[in-house]
Amino acid sequence: MRIIRGKYGRRRFDVPRNITARPTTDFARENIFNVIENLRDIEGTRVLDLFAGTGAVSLEFLSRGASEVTAVEMAQVQARFIISVGETLGDDNLHVIKGDVFRFLANARRPYDIVFADPPYDHPRFAEIPELIMDSGVVAPGTLVIIEHGKSHSFSRLPGFDQHRAYGSVNFSIFEIPEPTDNSYKK
Repeated sequence: MRIIRGKYGRRRFDVPRNITARPTTDFARENIFNVIENLRDIEGTRVLDLFAGTGAVSLEFLSRGASEVTAVEMAQVQARFIISVGETLGDDNLHVIKGDVFRFLANARRPYDIVFADPPYDHPRFAEIPELIMDSGVVAPGTLVIIEHGKSHSFSRLPGFDQHRAYGSVNFSIFEIPEPTDNSYKK
């Protein structure tokens, strides 16, 4: 696994063979980060990476200047790997939560600037995940939400949907939580 750009750019880490995650390809990661950086300045943002897997996305955000990255990963091997890479980098801005994403979302009360989710494509609750994120305390007006998914899913009808991007077999749906409108003003 390699970090593509930023202060840790070109750093490589050997992923343990017993990791069961499907990492986002370098090609897809590089392209989606180009899109994200055109939508938002990453420097200084608070980022949440759900279903963090190998941590490649978390580390890319960290490398590009996010002030805080929280990675939520349930699998012990993956969580340990992310922690070890964070320790190797010596970066205190990476926080790993070894736990269930659904439980995390149900209890979260702190919004993030960017939320990235890469659930297993075959997860039985896959189709629910975007709405669970949007209805949770991890988003606020202005939050950018990116969901990685296969081509068999479309989330374009959900509120806040902004755009869809595809890079090979990897698809991303991008949402922006709108600012609330003030309908109380009348002329």
